[in-house]
Amino acid sequence: MSNKQKPFVYDGGVVEPGETANLRFPVSETYLGEPVRIPVTIIVGSEPGPTAFLSAAIHGDELNGIEVVREVAHEWDLSGLHGTLVCLPVLNPQGFVTQQRYLPIYDRDLNRSFPGDRGGTSASRLARAVWTNFIEPCDFGLDFHTSTRGRTNMFQVRADMADPAVARLANAYGTNLIISGEGSSGMLRRAASEAGIPTITLEMGEAHRFEREFIDHALDGVRSVLAEYAMLPQETVHWPGWRTVIEDGDEKTWLRADTGGIIEMASERGDLVHEGEVICTISNPFKSESVDVRAPFTGLLVGVLANPVVYPGNPLCHFVALDEKVERIIELNRGESHG
Repeated sequence: MSNKQKPFVYDGGVVEPGETANLRFPVSETYLGEPVRIPVTIIVGSEPGPTAFLSAAIHGDELNGIEVVREVAHEWDLSGLHGTLVCLPVLNPQGFVTQQRYLPIYDRDLNRSFPGDRGGTSASRLARAVWTNFIEPCDFGLDFHTSTRGRTNMFQVRADMADPAVARLANAYGTNLIISGEGSSGMLRRAASEAGIPTITLEMGEAHRFEREFIDHALDGVRSVLAEYAMLPQETVHWPGWRTVIEDGDEKTWLRADTGGIIEMASERGDLVHEGEVICTISNPFKSESVDVRAPFTGLLVGVLANPVVYPGNPLCHFVALDEKVERIIELNRGESHG
């Protein structure tokens, strides 16, 4: 690596070492021909190091990551930064303004549109503008998400652990849970990782809100990653106490409702539930009829329903199996916290 930090160059400007730039970068146009812009903050350290991107709100109603990226960009002391941070707090401005998950134009998913195409759909063109200016110049990236509306997720990393460079990044983030997989075609993390820019997805909480506990946890993970890559040498890499990696072949399932009704949860997101234990109960409005939903195996509740009403077939929870060692650690930690 060069012993001199390079400037960051994008279409329309340059950010020199030691400088910070706040941009409103045009990525599309409205029906009236007015520019659609995304906010971007670029911090170029005085010392040489990698270039990393932090992105959020690729789904416009997923808000926790917005505050993570904003706090890194505007509240952290980055005077000792080695390298460059590209902070993209709202990648989907149209969805953010309307508080919708997808781009309002034809309901397209921006997170199935990377690396994009200058001559493609509106979503593909937006993705391409972001890609060429702010993703392609980077060495790795963190993409922040929440669950979709009506559900909530425990804090987790999603990453292609078969890729050693991605696995390094995922492990450095310091979460208890990593769900391994390459991701769907067009996902930002998959497109970036396939292009040699290791990228992971951070899932946390639910849509339409800021959840301080998750935001603080996510900020700790950013510090840990920047320590791993020597971008903030004063920080240290975080070990979460226990970790499990859920691979493609591991036992996992979405439990679904077999009857319509109103839900009463007996367990919460992040709980260890033993085989046969009641996860939730579905009852009619009079509570005269009810159905218990029980754990089909011993496992971890990764995600649960936040909206307590279901039709038959609606998902109730995302449930994954754990090895016995991890189960014992979780139970030991639970006992200490209640002691």
